[in-house]
Amino acid sequence: MLRTTALRRSLVLALVALLAVAGCTPPRHQAPVAPPPEPVVPEDVAPELAAFYSQTLEWTECGELQCADVRAPLDWEEPGAGEITIRVARQLATGERRGSLLVNPGGPGASGVGLVEQVGTLFGERLLEAYDVVGFDPRGVGESSAVACLDDAGKDEHFSRDFDYSTEAGLEEAFAAWEAFGAACAARTGELLGKVSTVQSARDLDLLRGVLGDETLTYLGYSYGTALGVTYAGLFPHRAGRLVLDGGVDPNLDSHAANLEQAAGFEKALRNYVEYCHARSVCPLTGTVDESLAEISRLVDRARRAPLPTKDPVRGVTATMLFYGLAVPLYDNRAWSFLTEALKETIEQGTATLFLSLADIYFDRDASGEYLSNQNEAFYAINCADGRTHADPERMAAEAEEILEVAPTMGEFFGYGGVICARWPVPADETEVDYSAPGAPPILVVGTTEDPATPYHWSVALADVIDSGVLLTYEGEGHTAYGRSNDCVDSTVEDFLVDGKVPAEGTRC
Repeated sequence: MLRTTALRRSLVLALVALLAVAGCTPPRHQAPVAPPPEPVVPEDVAPELAAFYSQTLEWTECGELQCADVRAPLDWEEPGAGEITIRVARQLATGERRGSLLVNPGGPGASGVGLVEQVGTLFGERLLEAYDVVGFDPRGVGESSAVACLDDAGKDEHFSRDFDYSTEAGLEEAFAAWEAFGAACAARTGELLGKVSTVQSARDLDLLRGVLGDETLTYLGYSYGTALGVTYAGLFPHRAGRLVLDGGVDPNLDSHAANLEQAAGFEKALRNYVEYCHARSVCPLTGTVDESLAEISRLVDRARRAPLPTKDPVRGVTATMLFYGLAVPLYDNRAWSFLTEALKETIEQGTATLFLSLADIYFDRDASGEYLSNQNEAFYAINCADGRTHADPERMAAEAEEILEVAPTMGEFFGYGGVICARWPVPADETEVDYSAPGAPPILVVGTTEDPATPYHWSVALADVIDSGVLLTYEGEGHTAYGRSNDCVDSTVEDFLVDGKVPAEGTRC
């Protein structure tokens, strides 16, 4: 579910690719391989960690990129307890190299290796000239040492389930289902399951900085990637360089506040979409905006009573799947026309094949039934590793009602979040982090005014939390801004990353 973190940017890219008129990606022109820089081993690093920081990477070709595996401690608090690997991929600078730019697409659970494959169409030429763009799969994710829980059939069943939280039996069914999911993760993942917190990943990020030969970290993080970035700045303010945090997550929000505000963000985005749809002749929704939202709610009710039929001979669309199908296009207004087509099919034909496809995009599932990544399992494992919320039934019921008041169409899917981690088999990471990052240089936070997944005021709050935070505002729709908004945002971010030019406080694009 879309709980306290944002949808993976890679999924938005997949949607845009579906809608693209021309599917050609311009070829990359990489600089020749130069001698690798010497690793930078911090003077204050513990002796048992020095070997990790001083390792030399063995780069190999992986498509149009270069890839390597970085050894990291399983547990940064107990370096002798075992090792994991972090997969990294880089596109070499096309001009005079200034260092490495590490990037994270969010999630948690999204692949930074996958993001680097897209930078030729996302990032500006000045940025590509100046930096090796380096993506990484955080611990627990993708091609790194990864979380594993269910087989494909098990994922189909678990991620499509509807739970009735209004009854004691339905609530216990949900507790038991998530308990079984956590047990499966523990059985298939082992000790790593308890070591995938954002704090552990931030320490990996400093290791990557060191082995790539950079004195300070240059970083661009989207969505959850802003949580990773501010955690890094809080742990290593003296090693923070030029950090851009796009689509900020407020690190001080409690779980209920985050769910409430994200639900309100998606409700507003859906309302904005309906207004857009009404202005077009092909819109299948009728009446006022409120009447159209009520029509969408009736579709959800229908799917809850019985899955909506599709062209798939086995799979229908449950209420939960319909929610994901509605939510995915709301991350990027360039995909709103796809939502129109899905609604048109369901309203006029009574089938929901396009909504099934949209839900599959969220879960990174292909038409053959194969899940192409572990991002869903990693999403829950990392969230549960980062903390717990209460699971008191009466309190959750009251909070769910509060969410429905601000999000009557989308809100029911944001309540009862405490169920997921209540019986998780490993404890949460209790490490304290000073998110003010005292002594760090200016950190650029980018917020989008109509962002549904990471509401704008989260970016405002994040910039305020960081002592050196500077806010850049994009006035527009969609989730995150750099690479998908306008020239003003792109040039401001690139001026900061390439030239160190800090925008004036209050800059709006």
